[in-house]
Amino acid sequence: MKSDPPIKSVMTSFPYAVEISAPLLDARRMMLEHHVHHLPVTAQHELKGIVTDRDIKLLLGPELDYPDPRQLTVEDAYVADAYVVDINTPLSNVLLHMAARHIGAALITGHGRLAGIFTATDACRRFGEFLRERFPPPGGGTEAA
Repeated sequence: MKSDPPIKSVMTSFPYAVEISAPLLDARRMMLEHHVHHLPVTAQHELKGIVTDRDIKLLLGPELDYPDPRQLTVEDAYVADAYVVDINTPLSNVLLHMAARHIGAALITGHGRLAGIFTATDACRRFGEFLRERFPPPGGGTEAA
């Protein structure tokens, strides 16, 4: 019988992270450059929380210019009480907690340090892969719908 895999088997290792004191626009540029919506927030390599593109957009308003984004830092927009789990936490626990709390990302730690990130997009991708393995499409095609 197969066991519930740990979150470390599906997380994105060594995610991009941003310093809490960094200008907020640096975090936004980093997200755009790397095509990500979540950034772990650190202070001298210690995990402090998470900032999302949504957090930034909510802070800056519809025009992304109020208050003046040049005067803001990541600390002005980040969430300190992010969902953080150990790398050995069972995947099902993480998925069910994220779903129940409507959380878009889990920060993964190992030995108290940032080790990875797992997002709702990662969950959809892994579940799609699981379904393809379990129920191969007719003719062996793997095109996305």
